[in-house]
Amino acid sequence: MMTDADFWPNGARLAVSFSLMFEAGGQPLSGAEGIIPEPIAPGTIDLPTNAYFAYGYYEGIPRLLDLFDKYRVKMSSFMVGQAVDANPDIAREIVRRGHEAAAHGRVWANSYQLSREEEKRFIADSVESIARATGQTAIGWNAYWMRSSVHILETLQELGFLYQIDEPSRDEPFITRLNSRDFVTVPYTFHMNDIVAFPEAGWNAAAYEQALRDEFDQLYDEGSVRRRMMVISLHDRVSGHPARVRSLERFLSYVTGKPDVWFARKDDIARYVLERRNTTPVLERGSPYGSGLAGPC
Repeated sequence: MMTDADFWPNGARLAVSFSLMFEAGGQPLSGAEGIIPEPIAPGTIDLPTNAYFAYGYYEGIPRLLDLFDKYRVKMSSFMVGQAVDANPDIAREIVRRGHEAAAHGRVWANSYQLSREEEKRFIADSVESIARATGQTAIGWNAYWMRSSVHILETLQELGFLYQIDEPSRDEPFITRLNSRDFVTVPYTFHMNDIVAFPEAGWNAAAYEQALRDEFDQLYDEGSVRRRMMVISLHDRVSGHPARVRSLERFLSYVTGKPDVWFARKDDIARYVLERRNTTPVLERGSPYGSGLAGPC
């Protein structure tokens, strides 16, 4: 059994971790998912949708960075390599303000249909783009819509990654034993993803804020007896709009008034649980997710 001190640093009872997806500039010129319901002819450059993405680097990311600074929150930014190449100053500013630069692929597209070597190159390219712009080597991975190939853990381990987030089965991190070494999953939550839960057409500020508070309150209560983590996923072109930032600010004002909350980058979460392997669920490679566990429940 874990003691309170084992859950998170300094006796915190809940880790709250923000992800910021830096995808603006990495999307295809035609066929990217935007906000205009009318389809465009295949192969035609979609001017308004590309402008919608551009909002992410012109307005969204700067506004969100200012919000995080105001509340002293550090987060992990999953960056598409092509987006970083197009806007290296934005990537550098994210890192300069103390946030993590993590990898999100060469372009905003899936990789699960690639061969293992092609997928490995697809991931490595984004790492190289991030390193060129920021000097930081990415050790965290997020795939397009969470879908990587079945070889992904071995590939990430070979590339020097420490963790991935493409797994929604838990409200706490866990370890996979792989090639006699440990690899961390810092799980994802679809329902706290701004694109999935509250798209532009269905935006309801009051419902969004209530969902954030309810998620926090439930996990905060559970955090008195077990390790709990709240994950909130934001996109540069979605949550960076003024109304959404105001909703996030009201949520941050609420949770920063609570004691014993750790606002954590995901690389820090991964390192913390690796240092406390005896208090972390461990999954042997080859077992299905959610079963075959060795270690504490």
